Amino acid sequence: MNKWGYAEHNGPELWHEWFPIANGERQSPIDIAAQDADYDPTLQPLHIDYDAHSARVIINSGHTFSVEFDDGDDKSVVTGGPFNGKYRLRQFHFHWGRSDDHGSEHRVDGQAYAAELHIVHWNSEKYGSFVEAANQPDGLGVIGVFLKIGEDNASIERITDALDAIQTKGKQSSFTKFDPSCLLPDCLDFWTYSGSLTVPPLLESVIWIVLKKPISVSSRQLSEFRSLLSTSESEETGPCCIKANYRPVQPLKNRKVKASFQ
Repeated sequence: MNKWGYAEHNGPELWHEWFPIANGERQSPIDIAAQDADYDPTLQPLHIDYDAHSARVIINSGHTFSVEFDDGDDKSVVTGGPFNGKYRLRQFHFHWGRSDDHGSEHRVDGQAYAAELHIVHWNSEKYGSFVEAANQPDGLGVIGVFLKIGEDNASIERITDALDAIQTKGKQSSFTKFDPSCLLPDCLDFWTYSGSLTVPPLLESVIWIVLKKPISVSSRQLSEFRSLLSTSESEETGPCCIKANYRPVQPLKNRKVKASFQ
């Protein structure tokens, strides 16, 4: 089960063999058809209240890297949008591709961005833990942010500066005093739909918020993402870089995408 990855022998096309839900009714990511999204005037503005002091560690999982937060209380939460109640910050991570012209998981009108940031939250109002929430249809809330190639991003530089300490799979390093709202665009217009985790176990428990406006990342910074290793120090296969780690878009099936803007 833990052998899934992004290579030909264990990549997204094969995940359904180990995780049948991969062919489920509300899988993510999707291609967002902007013209088909319904404007929903009942969607509230997003209220994002993160505490930089809840940041804890940065970890190389072998599939991506993530910054993990202390989620023992409601110090860092998102409310509004499609959410009922408070969704507590758990972690954030990125997805990218082999080259700068693709790598995002979601697409808009068929177009991919260079990379995508996922900020993961869980419904602390209804559930007692992340694990419990991850098995409920409204348990998780993920904010997706597109990255386009442009200038160096100072906030991402803080992250890339930490990657040397976690070059190999399983490595982690202290990463504190970081407020991920610095990774959000200045406009929080969004699309929302019911979906899933985009990595195994692909649980269909995510209320997705995909922001319309991208943030910038430089080609150099993205190449530093790709320099991370998917192998641990003890593996005999030799070092192997995480060149790409995105899941292709999945069928929309009977779902509707709603928009917070006209």
